[in-house]
Amino acid sequence: MAPERKERSGLIVGLNKGHKTEARVTKPRVSRTKGHLSKRTQFVREIVKEVSGLAPYERRVIELLRNSKDKRARKLAKKRLGTFGRAKAKVDELQGVIAESRRAGH
Repeated sequence: MAPERKERSGLIVGLNKGHKTEARVTKPRVSRTKGHLSKRTQFVREIVKEVSGLAPYERRVIELLRNSKDKRARKLAKKRLGTFGRAKAKVDELQGVIAESRRAGH
């Protein structure tokens, strides 16, 4: 983000010296939207997940979570996904899957 601009006084000297100008309103750059999930991509991924089901490592993580081995589950997910942040997100997602399956079962 750009530093906040102060109102110019129009005077030659002082803290707010300089020619009076009006701040331009600029559109956000395309580069700022990198990583933003579009509705179409989200929909496609949802369908693919529905059709293909869970990956073998995801099934293993779910099994570990069911046996209350959360730390081991996160460790396995980290090994497969590369970073601990991604692993935590995946484990949270799979806990949601477990909760949903429980709701569907009852």
